[in-house]
Amino acid sequence: MNLFRGQIKPDEVFPFKDALTKDQMQTLQALVDPVEAFFREKNDAAKNDLMEKVDDETMKGLREMGAFGLQVPEKYGGLALTNSQYARLVEVVGQFDLGVGICLGAHQSIGFKGIKLFGTEEQKQKYLPSLAAGEKLAAFCLTEPTSGSDASSIRTRAIPSEDGKHYILTGGKTWISNAGIADVFTVFAQTPIKDKSTGITKDKVTAFIVERSMKGVTSGPPEKKMGIKASNTAELHFDEVKVPRENLLGEEGGGFKVAMNILNNGRFGMAAVLAGTMRGSIQKAVEHASTRTQFGRRIDTFGAVQEKIARMTIAHYVTESIAYMLSSNMDKGVKEYQVEAAISKIYGSEAAWYVTDEAIQVLGGMGYMREAGLERVLRDLRIFRIFEGTNDILRLFVALTGIQYAGSHLKEVQKAFQSPTANLGLIFEEGTRQARRFVGISSGPSLSEFVHPSLADLANTVSPFIESFGIEVENMLIKHGKAVVDEQFQLNRLANAAIELYAMAAILSRASRSIELGHASAKHEEKICYVYCTESCERVKWLLSSLRSDKGHRKRFEYMSTISKEVVGNGGLIQQHPLGF
Repeated sequence: MNLFRGQIKPDEVFPFKDALTKDQMQTLQALVDPVEAFFREKNDAAKNDLMEKVDDETMKGLREMGAFGLQVPEKYGGLALTNSQYARLVEVVGQFDLGVGICLGAHQSIGFKGIKLFGTEEQKQKYLPSLAAGEKLAAFCLTEPTSGSDASSIRTRAIPSEDGKHYILTGGKTWISNAGIADVFTVFAQTPIKDKSTGITKDKVTAFIVERSMKGVTSGPPEKKMGIKASNTAELHFDEVKVPRENLLGEEGGGFKVAMNILNNGRFGMAAVLAGTMRGSIQKAVEHASTRTQFGRRIDTFGAVQEKIARMTIAHYVTESIAYMLSSNMDKGVKEYQVEAAISKIYGSEAAWYVTDEAIQVLGGMGYMREAGLERVLRDLRIFRIFEGTNDILRLFVALTGIQYAGSHLKEVQKAFQSPTANLGLIFEEGTRQARRFVGISSGPSLSEFVHPSLADLANTVSPFIESFGIEVENMLIKHGKAVVDEQFQLNRLANAAIELYAMAAILSRASRSIELGHASAKHEEKICYVYCTESCERVKWLLSSLRSDKGHRKRFEYMSTISKEVVGNGGLIQQHPLGF
């Protein structure tokens, strides 16, 4: 969020840290090898896809490995893995079978995560052991037919019973992962809450633990989907379900907080999963390119193919760097990581789609065939840009959360001027910062202070854009004020610039560590940094220019809005067909 003030918080970026102790690393290694062997030798992703369910033997093997309780504390029967350990294991799953990955993730990343984060000790003792063992499965139930990204518009209701011992739950949820096979549900419903100060009763979202065994809970047939077919997706229905009051999760009326914390906490693993997927796609592309001969030459010697493989590699490196920087910060106890988590999901899901699509292109006709396995991966990947917060909404979340943070600083400055004698330090600090900007001197630290000397020139190229980004945020706030929320053309570009800047910081940090430790891949990583950062700076430059009051950009925004309105108003395309009919 400091980026939105034109600054960085170095200790959360530099140096790129290993969050694991020696013992934790050994524990992880002991888990990774058998899990990878299991997915290579036992699990059949193509079979799961055709069956549209995870094979029973696969489920049995996952239970035996403890895969359903990776981050559950040991006292409840789990493996008690750190976030970085968890990320490494789900990366393996993502490399081999995203359908299984969704089944596992829907269960523990979000399904029972609310019990782990907000549950009482009694709730944890009751539910976590069987969930961690995989004896029971969990699901996260937020989405409804009329409420997707707007969680506050849900219509499922939970009314307290007259004796106060139960809530009567009525309504339905749609597109719920694991809905048809889960036994325990985290359900969000509107409950009437009386304001003690005003006496007015208003509906507020509350979270509940609901069991399939409760009378009135039913699920629909599995949905027919484009991808992740092995993952069960279905509707859930609640017909006057009596939910005991002790199954309230968190505070009454605090459901929105519960939901957002679950999603933010679970989102970090998605980038790691997708880094694994990209690794698998790149491997197939490399194997084909290094053996396929055309025009008397191996195709990996052609520049067009070389550029594809290079860009696929760069996209993977950025995603992996973001994923493990985020998990490391979470393990270190950083509390404010929601923007980074959203960025990791946006970048990872779009990069994985790009990488797998390009892998198919490298394989040509073979890539289009089911036998190669990439068409299934591409189908599976499409949902990642939609669920757990669509990338479009998450971009607005990134931009508006950052803007709010930047705006709080401006409010502090404005308030300081009301009592100047009591706030001289803040006023002088702000005045110095503005004066340095006016004469063209950076007011913040350069990234070159934190990277390896061989990357200093590259870091110096990136640094000015951090400050420029902060200036444009400030200008937007001053110009639009609270109405900035409606400037979605600009917010979208602001988010894209933030994503680029965060990605550059992450890979500069990671490459610096590799150089300092003398990794065999250090020179390779340095090249990746050069290509990504030099091109990313050009993209950020264009994005920031689009935020200014430039007539060309403003006219394009206005025209795009008008074109959309005209097409929607017409019920479809307007232009006359080239042949006239």
